Amino acid sequence: MPNPKRRHSHARKNKRRAHDHLHTLSLSDCPNCHEKKLPHQACPHCGQYKGREVIDTSAKTA
Repeated sequence: MPNPKRRHSHARKNKRRAHDHLHTLSLSDCPNCHEKKLPHQACPHCGQYKGREVIDTSAKTA
């Protein structure tokens, strides 16, 4: 099984890892409560998706 003969430099390692960073989330506004939410997901604040309530948020447990 082949093994590396020399170690890779810091610059070579960092060039390879240049695209491994985290990206920011794309958030959209909820049309009902105007809070930030993930697109194509039910709003965690009001529980609505596409104009109808899909999550019951009235019975929240503390």
